[in-house]
Amino acid sequence: MQIELQATVRQAQGTGASRRLRHTGRVPGIVYGGDSAPIMIELDHNSLFHTLKKSGSHNALFEVEIDGKKHVALLRGLQRHPWRPQVLHVDFQRIDANEKIHKKVPVRFINEENSPAVKLASAVINHVVNELEVICLPASLPEFLIVDLSNLQPGHSLHARDLALPEGIELALHGKTDLVLASASAQKDADSAA
Repeated sequence: MQIELQATVRQAQGTGASRRLRHTGRVPGIVYGGDSAPIMIELDHNSLFHTLKKSGSHNALFEVEIDGKKHVALLRGLQRHPWRPQVLHVDFQRIDANEKIHKKVPVRFINEENSPAVKLASAVINHVVNELEVICLPASLPEFLIVDLSNLQPGHSLHARDLALPEGIELALHGKTDLVLASASAQKDADSAA
């Protein structure tokens, strides 16, 4: 699914120009990458803010229309105000739909409470990673990866090689062939600790 955004070319650059732009309800940004030169852009703040909030994922594909020309891009950088609900700056990277990309994807652990480690041994499940880097075509990019802990035994670990990946997606492990995703360790008895 591609999320459509409207943008215009930004003429003025620099801190002061960006501040003035924000006061008018616009957000400065940039679209870079691919064979084209970077384009400094500006977007409507409210439209961008609500689109990002509704999409709920940084792994969405965006179709950024700049003065009539469409660019397929990934969100690579997002700067927010520390306490106000305000986007300060946004970076998009152009991508080719036919080239595989490397992108970090959040990991969601499920069925922890149903695992033998928890049910039978009252073990503590340690989530070792919270994101994994995947390699895939842009259209196949998942919002998140699911790690099912329902078969995790006490004293054992779940490794990247055990992960069931959606079709067309592979992990970029960078030489870590035995990456641990989660482990089950026995709780220490409260009486023996005293």
